[in-house]
Amino acid sequence: MSPRQYNLGKRTAQIEQSRRQVLDAARALLGEADSYHGFTLDAVAKRADVARATVYYQFKSKTGLLEAVCDDLGVAGGLSELVKAFTNPEPLPALTEFIACFARFWQADRPAMRRLRALAALDTDVHAVISARDDRRREGLAVLAAPFAKDNPQEVDLDEQVRILLALTSFETFDTMAGPDGDLFDAVPVIAGIAATVLGANA
Repeated sequence: MSPRQYNLGKRTAQIEQSRRQVLDAARALLGEADSYHGFTLDAVAKRADVARATVYYQFKSKTGLLEAVCDDLGVAGGLSELVKAFTNPEPLPALTEFIACFARFWQADRPAMRRLRALAALDTDVHAVISARDDRRREGLAVLAAPFAKDNPQEVDLDEQVRILLALTSFETFDTMAGPDGDLFDAVPVIAGIAATVLGANA
């Protein structure tokens, strides 16, 4: 290995390490901050023990950092497992798999999740980040709900059903049903049962 390749590899490792430090610091601050103004790039840089310029270099803006935090939470919460829901040929087990996957995702870091959702109501940039991800969840639910509408002989309003499912699978619903110290997975059977009723699967 040439000295140049070694140095490039070392620099890449340093960049990845500083990125990890910033993401961990951001998640910690999201869970601790008691006001919106407590979560700033300066505060994140200080917690991560890196220069403020490093945060800007890695994430460009507060919105970019929040996007990266959401992506990081997705990895920690195993959102890649959603593929199991969309490859399951049985509609009801597929929907239950989707609900369980989001229970796992929401539980990955409940304090940070709770804070992000609250900030979305106060800041337009944060709202855009969270709303985009909620839209993806809505799109997934629409795909999973479609077979039920096709098989149900009664006339159904698929859009209304998807809106209800979106509310049922939200962090707020899981968080409320589980309680402050409860396991979000405990809410999965109840939510799955309500979802099945909404879609007419119990008829």
